Amino acid sequence: MKEIFNRRSIREFKNMPVEKDKIDKLLRAAMQAPSALNQQPWEFIVFESKTALQKLSKAMPDAKPVYNSGLTMILVANSEKFRYEPDWELDMSAAAQNILLEAVHLGLGAVWMSITSVDSAINYVREMYKLPSNIKPFALIAIGYPDKHKNQFIDRYNSEKIHYEKW
Repeated sequence: MKEIFNRRSIREFKNMPVEKDKIDKLLRAAMQAPSALNQQPWEFIVFESKTALQKLSKAMPDAKPVYNSGLTMILVANSEKFRYEPDWELDMSAAAQNILLEAVHLGLGAVWMSITSVDSAINYVREMYKLPSNIKPFALIAIGYPDKHKNQFIDRYNSEKIHYEKW
């Protein structure tokens, strides 16, 4: 449970690669996520080289953390796996959250950047990586060893946001 409470969006990373076994653990965690009707629509494109990260960082203005990350994943959904299309973004969100929590567990930091509502980013990713029409870009997750800021607990509990059986 400490991963849930300590996770933060980390945007600055040390210039260190992420070990292959940790990448494998991140991907395994993602694929353990729940999904509607067990459709598991997720697929992952993993970028590690500085050249690839530099190209990917141009996908959108807020993608700057990508360039200095140890790796970045593009989470995409395969629409051929949809048995209940309205929930594909929920499935992908669960996979993304699992990656973020596993990153904390492994001593890494990560930041999730949604691209589902940024048409220019979707088009950039689709064209740059020649994605087939059934592959829907969902998010970028930049991952690496935290530089300035670390994962640490910040109490965000607010009892005023809880309503029992009435508003």
